[in-house]
Amino acid sequence: MDAAGSQVEQECAQYAWLSEHGMVITQGGKLLCKKIMHLISSNNVKSQVSVVLEKCEQRKYKSVSFPAIGTGQAGQCPAKIADEMLDAIMEFATETSVQHLKKVKIIIFQTSMLRDFYESMKKRESSASPITVFSGGKPQLTEKKKPAVLEKKIDLATFQICGESKKNVDATESWIKNLISKEQFENIISDELIENFDERQIDALADLQRRKHVTIQLENKRSPHHIKISGISRDVCFVSVEVQKMIQKIKDTEEEQSKAELVYNLVEWRYPGSNGSVVAFDKLTNMQLEDAKIAKKTHLTVKINNNNYNVDLNKLQATGDQGKTINIQRVPKNQGKL
Repeated sequence: MDAAGSQVEQECAQYAWLSEHGMVITQGGKLLCKKIMHLISSNNVKSQVSVVLEKCEQRKYKSVSFPAIGTGQAGQCPAKIADEMLDAIMEFATETSVQHLKKVKIIIFQTSMLRDFYESMKKRESSASPITVFSGGKPQLTEKKKPAVLEKKIDLATFQICGESKKNVDATESWIKNLISKEQFENIISDELIENFDERQIDALADLQRRKHVTIQLENKRSPHHIKISGISRDVCFVSVEVQKMIQKIKDTEEEQSKAELVYNLVEWRYPGSNGSVVAFDKLTNMQLEDAKIAKKTHLTVKINNNNYNVDLNKLQATGDQGKTINIQRVPKNQGKL
Protein backbone atom coordinates (compact mmCIF):
# COMPACT_ATOMS: atom_id res chain seq x y z
CA MET A 1 0.00 0.00 0.00
CA ASP A 2 2.87 2.38 0.79
CA ALA A 3 4.32 1.91 -2.69
CA ALA A 4 0.95 2.73 -4.29
CA GLY A 5 0.72 6.09 -2.50
CA SER A 6 -1.71 7.94 -0.24
CA GLN A 7 -4.25 8.51 -3.03
CA VAL A 8 -4.89 4.77 -3.32
CA GLU A 9 -5.14 4.48 0.47
CA GLN A 10 -7.79 7.23 0.54
CA GLU A 11 -9.67 5.59 -2.33
CA CYS A 12 -9.69 2.28 -0.44
CA ALA A 13 -11.15 3.92 2.66
CA GLN A 14 -13.76 5.73 0.57
CA TYR A 15 -15.06 2.62 -1.23
CA ALA A 16 -14.51 -0.02 1.46
CA TRP A 17 -18.24 -0.21 2.22
CA LEU A 18 -18.92 -0.95 -1.47
CA SER A 19 -16.70 -4.05 -1.51
CA GLU A 20 -17.92 -6.85 -3.77
CA HIS A 21 -16.93 -10.48 -3.10
CA GLY A 22 -14.45 -9.21 -0.50
CA MET A 23 -12.74 -6.97 -3.07
CA VAL A 24 -12.23 -3.23 -3.60
CA ILE A 25 -10.93 -1.95 -6.95
CA THR A 26 -8.94 1.29 -7.07
CA GLN A 27 -6.69 3.14 -9.51
CA GLY A 28 -3.06 2.02 -9.81
CA GLY A 29 -1.60 5.05 -8.05
CA LYS A 30 2.20 5.08 -8.22
CA LEU A 31 2.42 1.42 -9.20
CA LEU A 32 3.01 0.41 -12.82
CA CYS A 33 -0.53 -0.83 -13.38
CA LYS A 34 -3.92 0.64 -14.29
CA LYS A 35 -6.01 -0.89 -11.48
CA ILE A 36 -5.44 -2.52 -8.09
CA MET A 37 -7.78 -5.18 -6.71
CA HIS A 38 -7.59 -5.14 -2.90
CA LEU A 39 -8.62 -8.42 -1.23
CA ILE A 40 -9.89 -8.93 2.31
CA SER A 41 -7.81 -11.55 4.14
CA SER A 42 -9.21 -15.06 3.73
CA ASN A 43 -8.06 -18.64 4.25
CA ASN A 44 -9.60 -19.64 0.90
CA VAL A 45 -6.95 -18.26 -1.44
CA LYS A 46 -8.09 -20.43 -4.36
CA SER A 47 -11.55 -18.84 -4.24
CA GLN A 48 -10.06 -15.34 -4.09
CA VAL A 49 -7.86 -15.96 -7.13
CA SER A 50 -10.83 -17.38 -9.05
CA VAL A 51 -12.94 -14.30 -8.25
CA VAL A 52 -10.16 -11.96 -9.40
CA LEU A 53 -9.69 -13.86 -12.67
CA GLU A 54 -13.42 -13.80 -13.40
CA LYS A 55 -13.59 -10.08 -12.61
CA CYS A 56 -10.64 -9.39 -14.93
CA GLU A 57 -12.36 -11.28 -17.74
CA GLN A 58 -15.62 -9.39 -17.14
CA ARG A 59 -13.80 -6.05 -17.26
CA LYS A 60 -11.86 -7.14 -20.38
CA TYR A 61 -8.45 -6.78 -18.72
CA LYS A 62 -5.64 -8.34 -20.75
CA SER A 63 -3.26 -9.15 -17.87
CA VAL A 64 -3.14 -9.46 -14.10
CA SER A 65 -0.33 -9.95 -11.56
CA PHE A 66 -0.70 -11.60 -8.15
CA PRO A 67 1.62 -11.54 -5.15
CA ALA A 68 1.97 -14.79 -3.19
CA ILE A 69 -1.32 -14.14 -1.39
CA GLY A 70 -1.42 -14.89 2.33
CA THR A 71 2.29 -15.63 2.76
CA GLY A 72 3.07 -12.31 4.46
CA GLN A 73 1.43 -11.24 7.71
CA ALA A 74 -1.24 -13.94 7.32
CA GLY A 75 1.55 -16.51 7.68
CA GLN A 76 0.06 -19.20 5.45
CA CYS A 77 2.18 -22.08 4.13
CA PRO A 78 3.85 -21.09 0.81
CA ALA A 79 3.51 -24.63 -0.63
CA LYS A 80 -0.24 -24.66 0.12
CA ILE A 81 -0.67 -21.17 -1.36
CA ALA A 82 1.26 -22.16 -4.49
CA ASP A 83 -1.04 -25.16 -5.05
CA GLU A 84 -4.22 -23.15 -4.44
CA MET A 85 -3.23 -20.26 -6.71
CA LEU A 86 -2.11 -22.49 -9.56
CA ASP A 87 -5.19 -24.73 -9.19
CA ALA A 88 -7.39 -21.65 -9.59
CA ILE A 89 -5.46 -20.45 -12.65
CA MET A 90 -5.54 -23.88 -14.31
CA GLU A 91 -9.27 -24.30 -13.69
CA PHE A 92 -9.98 -20.82 -15.04
CA ALA A 93 -7.95 -21.53 -18.19
CA THR A 94 -9.52 -24.94 -18.84
CA GLU A 95 -13.12 -24.48 -17.73
CA THR A 96 -13.85 -20.92 -18.78
CA SER A 97 -14.29 -19.49 -22.26
CA VAL A 98 -11.55 -16.88 -21.90
CA GLN A 99 -11.61 -14.12 -24.52
CA HIS A 100 -9.82 -11.15 -22.97
CA LEU A 101 -7.45 -12.16 -20.14
CA LYS A 102 -4.30 -13.47 -21.82
CA LYS A 103 -1.53 -13.21 -19.22
CA VAL A 104 -1.45 -14.12 -15.52
CA LYS A 105 1.70 -13.53 -13.46
CA ILE A 106 2.61 -14.51 -9.91
CA ILE A 107 5.24 -12.19 -8.46
CA ILE A 108 7.40 -13.85 -5.79
CA PHE A 109 9.45 -11.40 -3.74
CA GLN A 110 10.89 -13.89 -1.23
CA THR A 111 13.35 -16.18 -2.99
CA SER A 112 12.87 -18.72 -0.18
CA MET A 113 9.42 -19.44 -1.68
CA LEU A 114 10.87 -20.11 -5.11
CA ARG A 115 11.10 -23.89 -4.72
CA ASP A 116 7.51 -24.17 -3.43
CA PHE A 117 6.10 -22.47 -6.53
CA TYR A 118 8.59 -24.23 -8.80
CA GLU A 119 7.57 -27.68 -7.54
CA SER A 120 3.88 -26.80 -7.79
CA MET A 121 4.37 -25.60 -11.38
CA LYS A 122 6.29 -28.72 -12.37
CA LYS A 123 3.40 -30.92 -11.20
CA ARG A 124 1.18 -29.19 -13.73
CA GLU A 125 3.48 -29.33 -16.73
CA SER A 126 2.09 -31.46 -19.54
CA SER A 127 1.78 -31.32 -23.28
CA ALA A 128 -2.00 -30.97 -22.92
CA SER A 129 -1.81 -27.96 -20.62
CA PRO A 130 -3.55 -24.87 -22.05
CA ILE A 131 -1.12 -22.49 -20.35
CA THR A 132 2.63 -22.08 -20.28
CA VAL A 133 3.95 -22.71 -16.78
CA PHE A 134 7.46 -21.36 -17.32
CA SER A 135 7.95 -18.40 -19.58
CA GLY A 136 11.07 -16.43 -20.36
CA GLY A 137 9.48 -13.87 -22.64
CA LYS A 138 7.85 -14.34 -26.01
CA PRO A 139 7.88 -17.90 -27.29
CA GLN A 140 10.39 -18.36 -30.06
CA LEU A 141 9.84 -20.43 -33.14
CA THR A 142 12.24 -23.34 -33.25
CA GLU A 143 13.24 -25.34 -36.26
CA LYS A 144 11.46 -28.66 -36.32
CA LYS A 145 13.86 -31.41 -35.37
CA LYS A 146 14.57 -34.10 -37.88
CA PRO A 147 13.68 -37.54 -36.52
CA ALA A 148 16.69 -39.35 -35.13
CA VAL A 149 17.73 -42.38 -37.15
CA LEU A 150 19.49 -45.39 -35.65
CA GLU A 151 21.08 -47.77 -38.13
CA LYS A 152 19.30 -51.09 -37.91
CA LYS A 153 21.52 -53.98 -36.91
CA ILE A 154 20.78 -57.46 -38.20
CA ASP A 155 23.32 -60.17 -37.42
CA LEU A 156 22.30 -63.48 -38.93
CA ALA A 157 23.55 -66.79 -37.61
CA THR A 158 23.27 -69.79 -39.92
CA PHE A 159 22.98 -73.34 -38.57
CA GLN A 160 23.63 -76.31 -40.85
CA ILE A 161 22.20 -79.47 -39.30
CA CYS A 162 23.17 -82.90 -40.61
CA GLY A 163 21.77 -86.15 -39.23
CA GLU A 164 21.05 -89.77 -39.90
CA SER A 165 17.35 -89.11 -40.39
CA LYS A 166 14.88 -86.28 -40.89
CA LYS A 167 13.49 -87.04 -37.45
CA ASN A 168 16.86 -86.39 -35.81
CA VAL A 169 17.37 -83.18 -37.82
CA ASP A 170 13.90 -81.90 -36.86
CA ALA A 171 14.53 -82.72 -33.20
CA THR A 172 17.84 -80.85 -33.25
CA GLU A 173 16.24 -77.84 -34.97
CA SER A 174 13.50 -77.77 -32.34
CA TRP A 175 16.10 -77.98 -29.55
CA ILE A 176 18.08 -75.02 -30.99
CA LYS A 177 14.95 -72.87 -31.39
CA ASN A 178 13.88 -73.66 -27.84
CA LEU A 179 17.34 -72.77 -26.50
CA ILE A 180 17.31 -69.44 -28.38
CA SER A 181 13.81 -68.54 -27.18
CA LYS A 182 14.82 -69.16 -23.56
CA GLU A 183 17.79 -66.79 -23.82
CA GLN A 184 16.09 -64.11 -25.93
CA PHE A 185 14.47 -61.13 -24.22
CA GLU A 186 12.77 -57.95 -25.42
CA ASN A 187 12.13 -54.69 -23.58
CA ILE A 188 10.27 -51.58 -24.77
CA ILE A 189 10.94 -48.18 -23.18
CA SER A 190 8.39 -45.43 -23.89
CA ASP A 191 9.03 -41.81 -22.94
CA GLU A 192 8.22 -38.42 -24.47
CA LEU A 193 11.82 -37.30 -23.85
CA ILE A 194 13.09 -39.85 -26.40
CA GLU A 195 11.93 -37.30 -28.96
CA ASN A 196 14.75 -35.05 -27.72
CA PHE A 197 17.49 -37.58 -28.49
CA ASP A 198 20.14 -35.96 -30.68
CA GLU A 199 23.29 -37.25 -32.37
CA ARG A 200 25.03 -37.81 -29.04
CA GLN A 201 22.34 -40.16 -27.75
CA ILE A 202 22.03 -41.90 -31.14
CA ASP A 203 25.80 -42.49 -31.24
CA ALA A 204 25.64 -43.88 -27.70
CA LEU A 205 22.82 -46.26 -28.71
CA ALA A 206 24.80 -47.42 -31.75
CA ASP A 207 27.82 -48.08 -29.52
CA LEU A 208 25.70 -50.09 -27.05
CA GLN A 209 24.17 -52.04 -29.92
CA ARG A 210 27.62 -52.90 -31.23
CA ARG A 211 29.28 -53.75 -27.90
CA LYS A 212 26.43 -55.66 -26.27
CA HIS A 213 25.26 -57.58 -29.36
CA VAL A 214 21.66 -56.42 -29.04
CA THR A 215 19.22 -54.99 -31.56
CA ILE A 216 17.92 -51.50 -30.76
CA GLN A 217 14.97 -50.09 -32.69
CA LEU A 218 14.03 -46.43 -32.32
CA GLU A 219 10.35 -45.83 -33.11
CA ASN A 220 9.66 -42.13 -33.68
CA LYS A 221 6.56 -42.24 -35.87
CA ARG A 222 4.12 -42.55 -32.97
CA SER A 223 3.77 -40.65 -29.72
CA PRO A 224 5.20 -41.21 -27.22
CA HIS A 225 8.39 -42.34 -28.93
CA HIS A 226 9.77 -45.67 -27.79
CA ILE A 227 12.90 -47.79 -27.98
CA LYS A 228 12.75 -51.58 -28.40
CA ILE A 229 15.77 -53.56 -27.21
CA SER A 230 16.13 -57.24 -28.19
CA GLY A 231 18.84 -59.77 -27.38
CA ILE A 232 20.14 -61.98 -24.61
CA SER A 233 18.40 -61.09 -21.35
CA ARG A 234 21.47 -59.90 -19.42
CA ASP A 235 22.54 -57.62 -22.28
CA VAL A 236 19.01 -56.26 -22.75
CA CYS A 237 18.82 -55.42 -19.04
CA PHE A 238 22.19 -53.65 -19.14
CA VAL A 239 21.27 -51.58 -22.22
CA SER A 240 17.83 -50.75 -20.77
CA VAL A 241 19.46 -49.25 -17.67
CA GLU A 242 21.79 -47.15 -19.86
CA VAL A 243 18.85 -45.85 -21.92
CA GLN A 244 16.98 -44.88 -18.74
CA LYS A 245 20.09 -42.98 -17.62
CA MET A 246 20.08 -41.04 -20.92
CA ILE A 247 16.41 -40.13 -20.46
CA GLN A 248 16.97 -39.06 -16.84
CA LYS A 249 19.93 -36.88 -17.86
CA ILE A 250 17.76 -35.04 -20.42
CA LYS A 251 15.02 -34.62 -17.80
CA ASP A 252 17.48 -33.23 -15.24
CA THR A 253 18.89 -30.79 -17.81
CA GLU A 254 15.42 -29.52 -18.78
CA GLU A 255 14.39 -29.09 -15.14
CA GLU A 256 17.61 -27.21 -14.40
CA GLN A 257 17.03 -24.90 -17.37
CA SER A 258 13.42 -24.28 -16.29
CA LYS A 259 14.49 -23.46 -12.76
CA ALA A 260 17.28 -21.19 -14.05
CA GLU A 261 14.73 -19.33 -16.19
CA LEU A 262 12.41 -18.90 -13.22
CA VAL A 263 15.22 -17.63 -10.97
CA TYR A 264 16.32 -15.20 -13.69
CA ASN A 265 12.80 -13.74 -13.73
CA LEU A 266 13.16 -13.00 -10.01
CA VAL A 267 16.74 -11.83 -9.54
CA GLU A 268 19.74 -10.99 -11.72
CA TRP A 269 23.41 -11.28 -10.70
CA ARG A 270 25.83 -8.99 -12.54
CA TYR A 271 29.55 -8.28 -12.86
CA PRO A 272 31.43 -5.25 -14.28
CA GLY A 273 31.90 -5.08 -18.04
CA SER A 274 33.95 -2.71 -20.16
CA ASN A 275 33.59 1.08 -20.14
CA GLY A 276 31.65 1.12 -16.88
CA SER A 277 28.92 -1.23 -18.11
CA VAL A 278 27.53 -4.22 -16.21
CA VAL A 279 27.03 -7.72 -17.59
CA ALA A 280 24.49 -10.29 -16.41
CA PHE A 281 25.78 -13.75 -15.54
CA ASP A 282 24.45 -16.57 -17.72
CA LYS A 283 21.22 -18.06 -16.37
CA LEU A 284 22.75 -21.25 -14.93
CA THR A 285 25.46 -19.30 -13.06
CA ASN A 286 22.78 -16.82 -11.97
CA MET A 287 20.81 -19.73 -10.44
CA GLN A 288 23.91 -21.20 -8.77
CA LEU A 289 24.71 -17.85 -7.15
CA GLU A 290 21.14 -17.42 -5.90
CA ASP A 291 20.98 -21.02 -4.61
CA ALA A 292 24.27 -20.49 -2.76
CA LYS A 293 22.94 -17.30 -1.18
CA ILE A 294 19.70 -19.01 -0.08
CA ALA A 295 21.75 -21.88 1.38
CA LYS A 296 23.81 -19.25 3.27
CA LYS A 297 27.06 -20.35 1.68
CA THR A 298 29.91 -17.88 2.00
CA HIS A 299 31.83 -18.63 -1.21
CA LEU A 300 31.23 -20.01 -4.70
CA THR A 301 33.54 -20.44 -7.70
CA VAL A 302 32.18 -19.12 -11.01
CA LYS A 303 33.45 -18.36 -14.51
CA ILE A 304 33.80 -14.74 -15.66
CA ASN A 305 35.18 -14.27 -19.18
CA ASN A 306 36.45 -17.88 -19.09
CA ASN A 307 38.46 -17.21 -15.91
CA ASN A 308 37.79 -18.72 -12.49
CA TYR A 309 36.63 -16.30 -9.80
CA ASN A 310 35.96 -17.05 -6.13
CA VAL A 311 32.84 -15.12 -5.09
CA ASP A 312 32.48 -13.88 -1.51
CA LEU A 313 28.70 -13.90 -1.13
CA ASN A 314 28.77 -11.77 2.01
CA LYS A 315 30.92 -8.97 0.58
CA LEU A 316 29.58 -9.41 -2.99
CA GLN A 317 33.13 -9.48 -4.32
CA ALA A 318 34.79 -11.88 -6.77
CA THR A 319 38.52 -12.59 -6.75
CA GLY A 320 40.26 -14.11 -9.78
CA ASP A 321 43.16 -16.57 -9.90
CA GLN A 322 45.53 -13.64 -10.53
CA GLY A 323 44.34 -11.82 -7.40
CA LYS A 324 42.12 -9.30 -9.21
CA THR A 325 39.00 -8.40 -7.18
CA ILE A 326 35.80 -7.00 -8.66
CA ASN A 327 32.45 -6.04 -7.15
CA ILE A 328 29.36 -7.96 -8.23
CA GLN A 329 25.69 -7.03 -7.91
CA ARG A 330 22.50 -8.86 -6.96
CA VAL A 331 19.46 -7.05 -8.42
CA PRO A 332 15.93 -8.31 -7.50
CA LYS A 333 13.39 -7.86 -10.29
CA ASN A 334 9.72 -6.77 -10.24
CA GLN A 335 10.05 -4.74 -7.05
CA GLY A 336 7.16 -2.34 -6.78
CA LYS A 337 5.24 -4.03 -9.63
CA LEU A 338 1.97 -5.81 -8.93
